[in-house]
Amino acid sequence: MQPASLPPVPRLRAVTTPLDDPGPLQDFLPAAGASAWFHREATGAGGGEPREDGVIGLGVAARCEVDSLAEADAWWRAVVAAMPDPGPDDLPSGVGPLAFGSFTFDRDHTARRSVLVVPAMVLGSRDGRHWMTRIAPADRPLPEPALPPRAPSPVGPGEVSWSDGAMSGPEWEEAVATAVRRIDGGGLQKVVLARDVVATTVDRIDPRWLVERLGPRYPRCWTFWVDDMVGATPEMLVRVDQGLVTSRVLAGTIWRGAMGPKRRTVGETGHRGVEDTLSSRAIAEVLSQSEKNLGEHALAVESVARALAPYSTSMNVPETPYVLELPNVMHLATDVNAAVRPGTTALALAAALHPSAAVCGTPTDAARATIAEIEGLDRGRYSGPVGWIDAHGNGEWAIALRCGRLLPDGRSIELFAGCGIVADSEPANELAESNAKLVPMRDALEEQRD
Repeated sequence: MQPASLPPVPRLRAVTTPLDDPGPLQDFLPAAGASAWFHREATGAGGGEPREDGVIGLGVAARCEVDSLAEADAWWRAVVAAMPDPGPDDLPSGVGPLAFGSFTFDRDHTARRSVLVVPAMVLGSRDGRHWMTRIAPADRPLPEPALPPRAPSPVGPGEVSWSDGAMSGPEWEEAVATAVRRIDGGGLQKVVLARDVVATTVDRIDPRWLVERLGPRYPRCWTFWVDDMVGATPEMLVRVDQGLVTSRVLAGTIWRGAMGPKRRTVGETGHRGVEDTLSSRAIAEVLSQSEKNLGEHALAVESVARALAPYSTSMNVPETPYVLELPNVMHLATDVNAAVRPGTTALALAAALHPSAAVCGTPTDAARATIAEIEGLDRGRYSGPVGWIDAHGNGEWAIALRCGRLLPDGRSIELFAGCGIVADSEPANELAESNAKLVPMRDALEEQRD
């Protein structure tokens, strides 16, 4: 359903030009005023360097702040409809004009707004194909059809100090215990509780420094920089590519140090992450046989399949999850695939899917109310959809996890982590899991160039 009123709709024009391989797209990113979206793919059994596909946006042709995904979808449809020639329908997904977006988790309980940014220039690489799209108001000249100069390499932020966010570790453990009591009381099966910590650095934090370190270390994730949100998320809420839909559901987690004698934390007294004390195979086996994690995962898969059903002509939901192995944690994962009904956009599907049980809980309304009451945190755009949409409705919208929000002072960043709480959750274990989920951003901040 289209909102009653839309933000002003600009009249834009766009031209897409094929390119020879420009090299790493991140080399063209400036320290501010850009958007980025990268995903590394294996190059095959022969090994070698993985191929990094992605798109970056430079400058701003239009920007829109909205309160909902539905409003954003209507605004972007209107922008595309007003374009003289957005490009032929058979363009590959992501080629041509597009908008980057970052959306709030719960618009009713945040001081922040969601944002869509239409860049003045898009550079893209996918499946060995490279392109440039120039976008401008219809009454202004397009940017020159030339690659921008490569930007100087980012410099690290120096020494990092840490402080608690909305709650200390013990306070958050009590919130988890409260959630467990609510679940035991009935009416709530699962609730996802988040916590935050704040990192402050000696020098200014360059988002490119984080992007540069997250991508190679977490190749199975989607590395993003949109507005003031930066991270590497393993969870794809919805991808739409020429009518085919994929949603990767992650719920049920074990951290690689969970079964060993040494555990260290992130928060009040600094941090150190997790240590492997058992083989990956042994840890994965424990995860795949855990009734707690399997139950939590089943709730999340069910919520996604139920939300996709009205928009799909067919759907494939695997019966059992696989184990997604990341350097810091392992997740139970299920890739739900579907064929979407014509005219359904990636943003419309993101609106139908968000919030899933993986980031909110079950039942949704009860979980969201519980989060607002006991979490004590303004999530803002953490755990909301982040990604991009093209002129034909294709797009990729992940969930903003393993991420941080760059704060206005330029030397601080708020990092987030969340855990799914069910009846047999133990507060100390959930705190340790949240510490493991903070590791990607923590390490990216603290690594210094050799």
